[in-house]
Amino acid sequence: MAEIKVRENGPYLITGDDVTVVDWNGNAYPITKRPVALCRCGASANRPFCDGTHRTIDFKGSETAR
Repeated sequence: MAEIKVRENGPYLITGDDVTVVDWNGNAYPITKRPVALCRCGASANRPFCDGTHRTIDFKGSETAR
């Protein structure tokens, strides 16, 4: 089972062993480390994965579940 956490002002953090990230054509991205962090700010040079750029651009994304 996978769990997706929305990190305050940071990436989507996906934990679990059964995780596959695919593009719009169905091609799988290689997963090189766990947990998987997906970019939410749009500025990562390694999209769709997070590279920490959100910290340097002062990304604000503090949505919460309702």
